[in-house]
Amino acid sequence: MATATATNNDPIAAVGPRIRALREAMSLSLRDLADRSGVSAQMLSQVERGETSPTLAVAAKIASGVELTLSQLLRLDEGHHVAISRGAERRSSRRGGHLIEELTPPLPGQRADVSLHVLDPGATTGGASDPPMHEPGSRETAIILAGSAALVIEGTRHELQEGDSVTFDADLPHHFENEGTEPTRFIAVIAAGLRRS
Repeated sequence: MATATATNNDPIAAVGPRIRALREAMSLSLRDLADRSGVSAQMLSQVERGETSPTLAVAAKIASGVELTLSQLLRLDEGHHVAISRGAERRSSRRGGHLIEELTPPLPGQRADVSLHVLDPGATTGGASDPPMHEPGSRETAIILAGSAALVIEGTRHELQEGDSVTFDADLPHHFENEGTEPTRFIAVIAAGLRRS
């Protein structure tokens, strides 16, 4: 296979560093990704270092190994390198006294999502027995912007005040509660599949 020189016009030739970053974010060794994709660890190493350019068939196998489609791996679905989410056009939903506004646009292959939450007094983000909403390995960081909240994770309460932040394994059963008299506003950042065991 010919040695590749990465160019802006050849997404396959430029994919090596992206594969390595995705593999490391998923805490996979070269051998782990080889097992998941059916592509040899030696070939993966050469592709990551830019020593060779994978065929489309090989790139598709690697994409499957990192749980993406080929177009997501090669970023063919992305028209631009900048995506602006306008405040007036945010996707939002409400469940009881819990308002959620999505701050990040729904881009293919995105590994993190940012959302703004407003909890009315007495409201929660979910029930105590609700299953986790996030994929295995996800981490969440929440920053309290106004008011106070309690994070209840696996039955343990953690009291949070304005200005506090917390990071936790988001694939565990959890919810936030507002037991105060004022609305609570917080930002949540969900990073998918990053937890190291």
